[in-house]
Amino acid sequence: MEKDIHIYHTNDLHSHFDYWPRIREFLKQRKRMHQEAGEEMIVIDVGDHIDRFHPYTEGTYGEGNIAILNDAGYDYGVIGNNEGITMPHDKLDSLYSKAEFKVLTANLFQLDGNRPSWALPSLIHSCQNGLKIGFIGVTASYPNYYKVLDWEITDPFEAVRAEMARLQGQADSLVLLSHLGIFDDEKMASRFPRLDVILGAHTHHVLPEGKQMDHTLICAAGKYGYYIGHVVLSAAGSRAFVYETPSLPPAEGEKEFSEHLYSLGKRELSIPSAELPFELKTDLYEPSQLPQMLCEGLREWCGADCAFLNAGLILDSLPKGTVTKFDIHRICPHPINPCIADIKGSELKEILEISRDESWPGMQIKGLGFRGTIMGRMLYDSIEFKNEKILIQGALLNPEKMYKLAIPDMFTFGRYFPSLKHLSSKRYLMPEFLRDVLESKLKKISL
Repeated sequence: MEKDIHIYHTNDLHSHFDYWPRIREFLKQRKRMHQEAGEEMIVIDVGDHIDRFHPYTEGTYGEGNIAILNDAGYDYGVIGNNEGITMPHDKLDSLYSKAEFKVLTANLFQLDGNRPSWALPSLIHSCQNGLKIGFIGVTASYPNYYKVLDWEITDPFEAVRAEMARLQGQADSLVLLSHLGIFDDEKMASRFPRLDVILGAHTHHVLPEGKQMDHTLICAAGKYGYYIGHVVLSAAGSRAFVYETPSLPPAEGEKEFSEHLYSLGKRELSIPSAELPFELKTDLYEPSQLPQMLCEGLREWCGADCAFLNAGLILDSLPKGTVTKFDIHRICPHPINPCIADIKGSELKEILEISRDESWPGMQIKGLGFRGTIMGRMLYDSIEFKNEKILIQGALLNPEKMYKLAIPDMFTFGRYFPSLKHLSSKRYLMPEFLRDVLESKLKKISL
């Protein structure tokens, strides 16, 4: 290998655009530098570039993110779970129609077994110096979610095994684009020692100099555009670096860029949704109308016997008058879906008792689709607590009876209510988010 190969990578931007102008300028400067040196440069995004919490992404259904990646000169990408399971099927299927880069995702299929037209499982990148790099892409497997959205997601390990066999003898070097998380990346390195480099994502980890596992170099660049990853492939082996974007020189107009995207998103979402006859307030610690309305709407939407959720899902009050889609998005930006759990009364009792823990209101939350700050008080619909007894729709909870419980999907991920994670009879209602439930409820009171 006479000349080094330079791979630059980003991951998990989650539509945090504040540092994007610096990333774009840095990549363009590097491209000029490597061209002058006669070196190959490849730019890759490892998924979750989009996040519908941002009005620009919401208003363009992610197509604005693709335009931004095009403008920065990206060559390859892989979908993350935010591209895969927060978008309606038709929106994901058309998301990359104007992409000027290739999308690699080996473990995603249409329900008929065919791959989506916009996704390749792998490819060979032929470098100017004659080196052939085999790129393989895989994304995190959430079969329950993908199935509801009319996709089939398969085992990423089996997908990698199949693509490595297919590329056998064709590639001098193998690079995996993995939106799986650090733990699965380590398993990949252990199981497939022929992988030279893994570019990781999903768990927002940062590996400043990579992590060498036998023959494989695992790399990752954190989240939110705080870092740009750089891998150098050379005759002496692979080396990894990260660059902290806050330490890079400010790009011209970067503040205006972020504000402009926000304004564009606001404009796209300026569609009237409801006309409120009075102000609807929210409070994280005291009973308030708006989160209670969402809780009631959630039960109705799911056709459930009862519901509970946390007040922190609503970030602000709504004034009297016209409410737009932007207003609803602003106060409920989370990519969180309604969920129905069929649950025995004895289990429901246990969960509701946990939900009354006094530490909930001030608890800080990160991840799980939640885009607020703290949990807030728990709110209930068709659930009452009287003299240490629990009533469901006015009747004493029956430990042997089966109930339909409506909850935000984040309650089923195991961090707060472990028994809900392992409950087999739960259904996610998709592609609608909680804000769609709220909008439906607001429309009713504005009639």
